[in-house]
Amino acid sequence: MKYKINEEQLVMEFLPKIKIIALNLKTTLPKNIDVEDLIQEGIIGLLQSYKRYNPEKGTSFYTYALKRIKGSMYDYLRRIDWLPKEIRSLVKKYEDLIYECKDNEYIDDNSVAEKLHIEKNDVDKIKFSLSKRQILQLDEYFLNNEEDNWLENIQEENDPEILAYKDILHDKLKESIEKLEEREKLILSLYYNEGLTFKEIGSVLEISESRVSQLHSVILVKLKKMLQGSE
Repeated sequence: MKYKINEEQLVMEFLPKIKIIALNLKTTLPKNIDVEDLIQEGIIGLLQSYKRYNPEKGTSFYTYALKRIKGSMYDYLRRIDWLPKEIRSLVKKYEDLIYECKDNEYIDDNSVAEKLHIEKNDVDKIKFSLSKRQILQLDEYFLNNEEDNWLENIQEENDPEILAYKDILHDKLKESIEKLEEREKLILSLYYNEGLTFKEIGSVLEISESRVSQLHSVILVKLKKMLQGSE
């Protein structure tokens, strides 16, 4: 049976959640990215999910819609990305740099530029490129490996090989998360489960929004290294 609802009513019901998702993305993106554009893309993704939803596949409409909303925003960011390849090569160096930070150490963008011997505007580009691999889902980031992109060549989401690989990844991810410090677990929970923005998390932890953003990146880099067997 086709899932039926008035589209205007559907948008009104999901709009608060779409705004939260857009605001969460915005906190990790350059200032020239308009949050209203992200919201509009989210609405487009919602309406697409309404037209494509098939309840017989077992997934709830809410879960399916959220995936498409995030996917639509992510696709938009990918479309407007014109980063040169040399910037992408700096992402790993940036990851290593923030990973080596001491727990209470915060490295501002000027220090990053100095340590990596690059211009200040290149730091923004690095963070933008990195954030795109972190904003949709954790596995989108952990599966993104410049040296091993076999998954990108498989288009079918229900491919047994992909599903089996992701099941293994998720199990290992859960084990790795349990090894994190309590504050790190809290940040992940507040951001991914509760949908709080970095600014809101900063208020809870009594630290700056920029510090939360960097800690978020550090946590994901730490998890990534655990999954890769580097730690």
